[in-house]
Amino acid sequence: MKIITVAASGSLLLIAGSAVANQPLTLERLFAEPALSGTAPRALAFSPDGSRVTYLKGKSTDANRLDLWQYQLKEGKHSLLVDSDSLFSGPETLSDEEKARRERLRLFASGIVSYNWSKDGKALLFPLNGDLYYYDVPTGKARKLTDTEAFETDAQISPKGRYVSFVREQNLYVLDLQTNKETQLTSDGGGVIKNGMAEFVAQEEMHRMTGYWWAPDDSQIAFSRVDESPVAEAVRNEIYADEIKLFSQRYPFTGTPNVHIQLGVTRIEQPATQWLDLGKEQDIYLTRVSWTQSANELTYQWQSRDQQQLELRSVKLPAKQTRVLLTERSKTWLNLHDDLYFLKDGQHFVWASERDGYKHLYLYKNDGQLVRQLTQGDWVVNKVEAINEEKGLVFFSGRKDTPLESHLYSVSLKGGAIERLTTPGYSHAVVMAKSGESFIDSFSSVTQPTKVDLRATSGQVLTVLEANDVAGTHPLAAYKDGMVQPRFGTLKAKDGQTLHYRLFQPKTLQAGKKYPVVVGVYGGPGAQRVTNSWSQKDLYFQYLVQQGYLVFQLDNRGSENRGKAFEDPIYKKLAVVEIEDQITGVDYLRSLPYVDAANIGIYGHSYGGYMTIMAMFKAGDYFKAGVAGAPVTDWSLYDTHYTERYLGNPNSNKAGYEASAVFPYVKDYQGNLLIYHGMADDNVLFTHSTKLYSELQKQGKLFDSMDYPGSKHSMFGQQVQTHLHKTMTAFFERQLK
Repeated sequence: MKIITVAASGSLLLIAGSAVANQPLTLERLFAEPALSGTAPRALAFSPDGSRVTYLKGKSTDANRLDLWQYQLKEGKHSLLVDSDSLFSGPETLSDEEKARRERLRLFASGIVSYNWSKDGKALLFPLNGDLYYYDVPTGKARKLTDTEAFETDAQISPKGRYVSFVREQNLYVLDLQTNKETQLTSDGGGVIKNGMAEFVAQEEMHRMTGYWWAPDDSQIAFSRVDESPVAEAVRNEIYADEIKLFSQRYPFTGTPNVHIQLGVTRIEQPATQWLDLGKEQDIYLTRVSWTQSANELTYQWQSRDQQQLELRSVKLPAKQTRVLLTERSKTWLNLHDDLYFLKDGQHFVWASERDGYKHLYLYKNDGQLVRQLTQGDWVVNKVEAINEEKGLVFFSGRKDTPLESHLYSVSLKGGAIERLTTPGYSHAVVMAKSGESFIDSFSSVTQPTKVDLRATSGQVLTVLEANDVAGTHPLAAYKDGMVQPRFGTLKAKDGQTLHYRLFQPKTLQAGKKYPVVVGVYGGPGAQRVTNSWSQKDLYFQYLVQQGYLVFQLDNRGSENRGKAFEDPIYKKLAVVEIEDQITGVDYLRSLPYVDAANIGIYGHSYGGYMTIMAMFKAGDYFKAGVAGAPVTDWSLYDTHYTERYLGNPNSNKAGYEASAVFPYVKDYQGNLLIYHGMADDNVLFTHSTKLYSELQKQGKLFDSMDYPGSKHSMFGQQVQTHLHKTMTAFFERQLK
């Protein structure tokens, strides 16, 4: 069973097109929605029996109201499977918890935004308007499972298909689909106690969105019990156009206590919880939980508060015998992953580790004995996509050929040669069929919007699911001739490591003309911007090129997909090597005869906003103007798991926190900074910007600001995006031209 989610911004293009060729991009068209009238497939998945591909697509009348469609392989045709309006029509009401969860998942659509397949492929489960709907595929009939004032969230179909489970009012429930009997498995949820729910940092920073896990035989559920009482209560405000909302939230600021977490197991029949012993140390993280192929063995991943040690632990039930299968250690931090797969033979599992400096795959016996390393080299595995045990093959995505492109590969469980299964010249995101015989291939390049094929692992194209060729009536066709392909290249960091960049510039440079430059930056961990893949954000860069700018991007040290040696230099001191590397990029730009070295600007959002401010404060001689979006300014205002991963605990690294904040460098600010922020941001709180506003004002430093009432961290919405980019463009026009 797999939960499929989709964000409304997942449509392939956000441009309203025209039949007239060679048009210039405009900001009004750039952020107009919907571009493809909802035709782009989203949340692609195979049905468990492999007979169909399912996907979400917007209605022709409202691209953000999503229905579930299917492509039946045998019939070779697309058709509507479930109309969301047949389940529930009208405006949807969501709980505050669900709104926050969807914001973290970047879910901005309505209708069917997620769905669960039953393991046998005969049923689908939909959460809609706070209730649950069960759809029987053979009969084509749906029934409403819940009808309560309370909201049912995190709904799952049990592995054998008999039950539906969900969380209601912070307690865990199951519903027997044969008898319609509802059973409450926990009863103390409410207030600071949350059963079966992922705590804030688990959702936001560990990317663990659930707090319960079904045993493979439907007999029992493992679940977390979170006690938030150790976490300080903070009042957060969200400012809207006509009101201010105050939220009392238990927010684990860095250096302060986290929640207290327990892991229990309860049987479905005659519920009674067995609590597992997580050890004497209570200040820990429960990062992942997985059952083996047996309902009598549960595993969980225990991580130390400093995130330098992770243990994969096994618990034999019902005796609760615990042993450590393996331990990972790091002198900096350990990156979490979801690549733990227990094989059907009941004897082995596949595990991913960065112990040799790069993320690679390893085969273990179930007792924790290492059998062999399956992949190795100076490149990274991204994730395991599927395992075909009959053929003894592991399918995984990774960057063996180039860090700029993601590809699908296979390797034998016996080790040996690695085979690439996707076409070079594109970045690929894949969904494998359960059989491992075929896969959905969503691929793109920096100039080609995402195309979607159904392919056999032999390489044969079985069918084209989304051609997306930029021709004819395609929304981009009118602008294609005016768009440019960036030039890729490499530079050397001070420690000798390779830095990748890309430069957007006009197809033809005017002789003798010097062009201003906008440096687009993120620069933080867990992200990569210099890739050969399509990004709708690049359309704004194309627009800037048409306005007479060059646009430059460089992935500095600390960025992902380059191995731990590339990431680790930022440990306990942020915006040091990152700024050094961006300066290296500017030095290169200054060497180009057509670059106006006196007019180089910088722009970024979130960590990129932080980088922009630090560049303006610490390297004002290199950057004349900057636009900082939703910036972190003081890391003591951010949460435990993210911040301490890179800066350590503020109680032991006070100097590192002070040096990594923007405030010590305000005195060196030379001018020309625009800061924007969503005034309802619940990720990087608006306080980050207001605190900086105050300090700049105290020191008599002039700056521009543009704040958006009601906007969250993603700055979602056509009107907001259009206004924001008009504001940015006007700012750069004033400062760099």
